[in-house]
Amino acid sequence: MMKKISRLLAVALLGFVALTGQAQTDTRWGITAGANYNEIHFKQSDIMPVDRAFGPTVGLTGEMNIQGIGFGLDASLLYSMRGSKLHYGDYKIWSSLGLGTETVSMHTIDVPINLKFRWHKMNGFENTLMPFVAVGPTFSFLVGKNLPDVNQYKTVSVVLHFGLGVELFRHLQIQGSYNFSVGETLRTRLLDDNIAKNRYWALTATYFFKE
Repeated sequence: MMKKISRLLAVALLGFVALTGQAQTDTRWGITAGANYNEIHFKQSDIMPVDRAFGPTVGLTGEMNIQGIGFGLDASLLYSMRGSKLHYGDYKIWSSLGLGTETVSMHTIDVPINLKFRWHKMNGFENTLMPFVAVGPTFSFLVGKNLPDVNQYKTVSVVLHFGLGVELFRHLQIQGSYNFSVGETLRTRLLDDNIAKNRYWALTATYFFKE
């Protein structure tokens, strides 16, 4: 299922690129900041209790819109921290290593690429508030982590993103999204068949300097 979604997104991105070659486009840049609320979700749900945790996101976003039809494409370069609170101490296999309740933190450089559609024909109201939807992949590169003796971490992972948002006064975009890893994010060194993926809600705000 995930492979089918990934292929559809790839085809849609290629179609958008082909379409922009035959249409007038607007481009602009902005600053993005926000937060995520992440769960490290294990394949085996009974491996240990897991609590979600908040992490920050900050970086730059570029956007390109095709004039007159509402479709656009955005790409970002973001620093993000994601993690969860894992209750290792609830199981002897982990507590015997001196582990208790630990916060796992992963620091990443993220490159999200999103197809976007904005409801832009609203009799002028779109200049005040304009809804939009966004979907696409995020390529996530791990640059730092903790507890390396306990977990093995993937250095590159792919996340799928589904978002809803509004644009205010043609400059400020506020977006809420649900994101989930396509492949594994980490696995435990003990019981190495226990893999985990990131699943997180995110809220971001981007201020664009040009319309």
